[in-house]
This record gives sequence, C-alpha cells and structure tokens, in this order.
Amino acid sequence: MTTFARRPVLRWLAPLVAALLLASAGATIATISAGARDALSPRSAAQLLVDVQKARVAGLSGTIVQTSNLGLPALPNVGGRSSADFTSLVSGSHTLRVWYAGPSKARLALLGDMSESDLIRNGPDVWLWSSSSNTAKHATIPASADTPDPADTPVTDAPVTPQEAADMALEQITPTTSVTTDPAAVVAGRSAYQLVLEPKDASTLVGTVKIAIDGATHIPLRVQVFPRGSTDPAFEVGFTAFDPSVPSDSVFAFNPPPGATVSEMLGQHGTDRSGDPGTDPATHEGDRSAAAPTVVGSGWASVVVATLPQSQASGGGLGSFDGVVKRLPVVSGSWGSGHLWRGTLFSVLVTDDGRVAAGSVAPDALYAALSSP
Repeated sequence: MTTFARRPVLRWLAPLVAALLLASAGATIATISAGARDALSPRSAAQLLVDVQKARVAGLSGTIVQTSNLGLPALPNVGGRSSADFTSLVSGSHTLRVWYAGPSKARLALLGDMSESDLIRNGPDVWLWSSSSNTAKHATIPASADTPDPADTPVTDAPVTPQEAADMALEQITPTTSVTTDPAAVVAGRSAYQLVLEPKDASTLVGTVKIAIDGATHIPLRVQVFPRGSTDPAFEVGFTAFDPSVPSDSVFAFNPPPGATVSEMLGQHGTDRSGDPGTDPATHEGDRSAAAPTVVGSGWASVVVATLPQSQASGGGLGSFDGVVKRLPVVSGSWGSGHLWRGTLFSVLVTDDGRVAAGSVAPDALYAALSSP
C-alpha cells in the first residue's frame, strides 16, 4: 500500500513483499502447530507466514504502545522538541493512535505529555502537524506519483506499528533463520498466534523476534525483539486496542487551526509556502550519491557501510548530534579511527574520515566490514 511517503515507516499496513514467500521457502520452517487458545485453530509456522502475507483489511483503528531500550546515548533536545516529536520514537516508551481506511486514507498520531504530532494522508493531501510548535507542513501527491520525495518527509525510520516491525523482521528470513511458533497469546484483548524467528548466526546481537498475529484478520498485533541471551525485549511495538472496522472519513479531514504556521514540504523553485529556501533537488542527488551504502555480509549479520555527505562529514550538517557522536568511545584500527556506539540490538561506528558502519553485530564485525575492499 502507498500511504504517506516512500519511507518504510509510513507503509504501516503494506502487505509483505512478494519476496517474503520466496525467502520463506528457504527458511527452516518448523511445523510445530500454534497452540489453540480461545478457539484458535492450529496453524504451522509456514501457514502463518502465508497468512500474514495475504492479510487484507478494508480499515482499522487502534492504540499502539512502542517501547525502545536500544541503549542509545542521551540525545539532545534539538529545537525544543517535545515528547510528541516523531524523532523521539528511537528511545523510551510512546503511545500512538492509528486509523486506516484504504491506500489513500491513513492517520498516525503520536501522543506526548501535553502535545500531539499527526501524520495524515487524505487523498492527494499529506499533512504533518505539531501541536507543540503550532506548525503544519503540507504536501500534495501528484497524480503521476505515488508519494512525495522521502527526503522531505521529516519522520524517523523506526518502525511505529506492528506491521512495519513485522515486515522488517520477516524480510530477514533466510536459510540461517529458524521459524517456529509459541503458544497463542492475548494481545489487545484478541486471540493471537505467535510466530518466533531465531537467527542461527551466533554473531548477530538479535536473539529472538516474536510476532503476535491476530487470529481473525492475520494482521500483526505485536512485535518483540529480544537481544541474544535476554528474556526482556529491547524493542516492542504492539496494539493495546484494536478495531478492524473502517474509520469515519472525518478522522482524515485536517484544517490547520487559526494562527498555525503552514508551509509546503514540496514547494516550487526550492522554496516553501512560508518563503524559506528549500533544498535544491541537485543537492539531494549529490548527497544521496555520496552516501550510497554498501552491504558487507548477509542476513542478520550483515553490515551496512556508507559515506556521509560532504556537509555532514565535515560536521556542518550534523548540528548538535555531532556533539553526541564526539562523546562516544574512541576506537581505532587498520581501518582508521572513529567513535563507536554499541547498543542492545545493533552497533554503529562513525569514522573520522566520514564513513558509517552499522549492523546487528558486535563491533569486531564493523571493523572487518570497514577493512574489506
């Protein structure tokens, strides 16, 4: 489904890509049947994979709680961002509301302590609203394109719904992944099957991924990611309330309140509606080319290596986040020197010469990836 933009975080109800079926054919699928609870019929892991891929709903709404304990360093409160800023999803616990009524009608609301941020798709109109700053950003999706430029969509790549998180996890299914089932669970008051993914590669920091699948709609209701050797999830996103009925059209109607600052995310001639200069498309292309990533290794133990755009490599585009990087431990080797962060599920290394290596692996794997030709 195409919702707000090409960024993965916004395709929160997209059917799993067709490649999932091809990948799952090579996975080690244990045929342990999911235990029945509340009249759930037994389903094997292989059957559940197909169920999720084929899941379709005309609409839904619900409340989602996302909790991240990734071991991230303290991030600066850039620009006075509130707890309802979408970039805050990378750490802590957050509550969101979601509504979906077809490919062109969707709404995601991040609820803060005293504020709210909303991302709304209503036909060709896309709105990003922040109550704390009283600002609204608007984009119009042209008839010839599915979505606006992802570089102009200021949201995080962190998965914010169970479907998004399940999609990311299931894409990793390879012959090195064991797929089984756990006894049925109750999530958001609904009976759910539980699919369990366990990487066989001991070098990955990911120990287990558990996906709770609604017994009636086959929509993922909850995803939990456990570090290797831990019984507590480092990342969890799941519904606490779930309604598989089509929301009213009024949910997707949005008009900026009086006094709000409104700007266009995709203005003409490099400017937005407020008159501020935008980013030249040629600059976007140059930055993307400079930062084009490569992947070293495969599966759960793969490492992504990228080069920062020139402006960020020199510190000019990192702002106060550059200060966070500089506070990380200094490491060095035959690959050079830089700053390392090791979290609960993945590690990131930013080198002094502007390279970045990241993966769900220990630091030694990052060093090896940077040293590879």
